Amino acid sequence: MTRPAIYLDHNAASPLLPEARAALVSALDLVGNPSSVHAHGRALRNLIDTARAKVAELAGAERKQVVFTGSATEAITQAIVGGAKVFAASAVVVSAGEHAAVTKAAEATGLPVIIIGLLPDGSIELDQLASVVAEAEGNLLVALHWVNNETGVVQDISRINAIVGPTRHTLFIDAVQAFGKLPLDFAASAPDMMAVSGHKIGAPAGIGALLVKAHADTVRLIPGGGQEQGRRGGTEAAALIAAFGAAAAAIEARHRAADPSRLINRLEADLKSSIPGIVIFGERRLGNVTNFAVPGIKNATAMMGLDLLGLSVSSGSACSSGKVGPSHVLAAMGVAPDLADCALRVSLGWNSTVDDVNAFVAGYQSILARHRARQGQAA
Repeated sequence: MTRPAIYLDHNAASPLLPEARAALVSALDLVGNPSSVHAHGRALRNLIDTARAKVAELAGAERKQVVFTGSATEAITQAIVGGAKVFAASAVVVSAGEHAAVTKAAEATGLPVIIIGLLPDGSIELDQLASVVAEAEGNLLVALHWVNNETGVVQDISRINAIVGPTRHTLFIDAVQAFGKLPLDFAASAPDMMAVSGHKIGAPAGIGALLVKAHADTVRLIPGGGQEQGRRGGTEAAALIAAFGAAAAAIEARHRAADPSRLINRLEADLKSSIPGIVIFGERRLGNVTNFAVPGIKNATAMMGLDLLGLSVSSGSACSSGKVGPSHVLAAMGVAPDLADCALRVSLGWNSTVDDVNAFVAGYQSILARHRARQGQAA
């Protein structure tokens, strides 16, 4: 099977950065265990410490606040399941637009799960959140996303911080889609814990991090042999961590050079000018992604046609066993099911180009024209 010619699904996973590849290959040549005190072990430990500093810098965190994990899902589970136990939570609060990693972890706590709705523009109903927080009798663990992975809607993190931060409740932020794309200042901000991912910024899959404040330092799920300062047991994957650090150091400059926001603006303008009736979902969105629908052509049909043209896009979250199904995010925004079934997500990143955008617009237009012609013949 040949690789698709044009990759437009960066929100699912961003292609490996050259800097991350070089760091990965170099680290694979080293032998030993990072916990060993001899020279080989110290060399690996140095790689991990260097990567920790780079990830911390991109997250606006202190080095000691970065706990490397096997994925963002692990970090999210550790924060929610472990955090609910450590902070004696009486309930977990999530929004209707959360990633499955958040909702499944909330359910796994065995506690009541309070769901905060989304407004039609894709933003979390923060007035509802404020009421829930103010009226809660017990301790709440509030777990919310910063940037929605399907629509790119950027939540009002300042107001979320103001609502939950000064209270006795615990705040966890899923910052997977914000990391490397928006300024983060974890050390000085309200969240008690925050999760980030490697493969969303050009590192390999299989590496993530949980950022933890000092008072949340006892939140852990894997005791093991005391690695990661006793916060996540298991021998560290030094090569993956080194690649994560290299990606964290390189991604901001790579994004500035590619300027995906400019490309998305061009893509949307071209689609709007050529396709009457197109609907673009969400407001106050991150610049690298668009989620849109054209009534009458199902996303499964469009994706199949685009794939045959060598254009890789998605219909939403990639974490649903490869299935194309209804979007719970669009449903929470009040989008009609028939229209939601037509939704496509195009997400760009560090290696996206104008030629990619032009190829997508031309490809989608051709698929839409053929689909409508077939419909006309059938009628």
